[in-house]
Amino acid sequence: MPITLTEAAVERVRELRRMRQSPDDLLRVGVLSGGCNGLNYTVDLVPSAQPGDKVFDAAPDLQVCVDRKSYLFMNGTVVDWVSDLMHAAFEFHNPLAQQTCSCGESFSV
Repeated sequence: MPITLTEAAVERVRELRRMRQSPDDLLRVGVLSGGCNGLNYTVDLVPSAQPGDKVFDAAPDLQVCVDRKSYLFMNGTVVDWVSDLMHAAFEFHNPLAQQTCSCGESFSV
């Protein structure tokens, strides 16, 4: 299954690319060991995918890339952008996560 972005997340990535003056960057998502539950999400803008990455179209002008190891933990994830009075951040809705921490930045499978 692909990794998808909500319209709010797509708009935030477009805004970040405008601010960085890098209109063609891809959104790289992934996971690293650490955090309260064992795995942390990562997000970055990159000029191109790495060899072996899985690449998905999030919008006509935006692609998402993820390394194959991270994809094993993120298959089917929906990335959203949430902004309220307390915080503004990308949120991950991961169907494979069996447990998440209260901040939503760490999970376990």
